Amino acid sequence: MTTDDSYDRLDDDDYPAYTMGRAADMLGTTQGFLRAIGEARLITPLRSAGGHRRYSRYQLRIAARARELVDQGTPIEAACRIVILEDQLEEAQRINAEYRRRVEEPAGPTAV
Repeated sequence: MTTDDSYDRLDDDDYPAYTMGRAADMLGTTQGFLRAIGEARLITPLRSAGGHRRYSRYQLRIAARARELVDQGTPIEAACRIVILEDQLEEAQRINAEYRRRVEEPAGPTAV
């Protein structure tokens, strides 16, 4: 991968651009919190060639939501489960909206 390819990928929500330390700083939390939500299987960071955890912007948004719930007093395991369910619901709603859009589209010209 060239340097130009790396810069192009920074706009990719799934590109693991952030180290654990940087991710923790951005979220205002500890590295231990990131490890804990990883152990709870909320997010699975990619590993660099040296074995260091790398996080994507999508994973940081998920972690931020978990932190919000934990800050409100929700146990970390429950917060992780809530975030997973919220993510699944959002995906199901997206799929349903796409299905409805397809069903409601006028049919193309019919061959006679």
